[in-house]
Amino acid sequence: MEWSIQEIAKKAGTTSRTLRHYGERGLLEPSRIGANGYRYYDQAGLVRLQRILLLRELGLSLPAIAEVLAGQQDTSAALRTHLALLEQERERIGRQIVSVRTTLHKTERGEELMADEVFDGFDHTVHEKEVTERWGRKAYEKGDRWWRSLSAERKKAFMDEQAGIARDFARALQQGLAADSDEVQALARRQVAWLSSTTTPTKEYVIGLGRMYVDDPRFTVHYDKHGEGTAVLVRDAMEIYAERNL
Repeated sequence: MEWSIQEIAKKAGTTSRTLRHYGERGLLEPSRIGANGYRYYDQAGLVRLQRILLLRELGLSLPAIAEVLAGQQDTSAALRTHLALLEQERERIGRQIVSVRTTLHKTERGEELMADEVFDGFDHTVHEKEVTERWGRKAYEKGDRWWRSLSAERKKAFMDEQAGIARDFARALQQGLAADSDEVQALARRQVAWLSSTTTPTKEYVIGLGRMYVDDPRFTVHYDKHGEGTAVLVRDAMEIYAERNL
């Protein structure tokens, strides 16, 4: 079974022009092009477009999406990953909705607020399993103890510092600076120094984390929201810095 480009665009809530652009970028090839020049898509095309749209909703740039798709040839495994991410996000947002509703209700009634209620859905421990699997239980516990020891002001300052580094990487990208340039390597040094607050960065850790910024959509969006391709620059800069200094 096939669908025309107009049918797919309408059902997906996008435009034929966007689908053609995806094709030009090598993201979504039609299953065939009719004699009238119309593009048609089969079931595999529908699944691939669904994956593209999901990654776009996560904030990934088109180059980042291309890398993700190229690295995930097993469609079923990729869809399971998407599903898990969506379910995690649904659960987190659900908790935040309840939290905000509770805060609003108690504020309007002049009732005492409980910290656990106010910040439910906002805590960093949702990544406990993933961090433990990647870098070990001790790494998670060390970072967790450090984070819990911070005041609200210091937590905000810590996150603001990272946001500033991300913006500076994006500006470097816009200026056309290479990953091995002095300016970008200075940013990589700041990034590693920032990481040093919670762990002792090793060469393998820094390189692995940099690659994750591109491979994992949840991290890519943090950088690419400042400029398409920023995550790739961060990855390359961190790898060069680690090879030279760690």
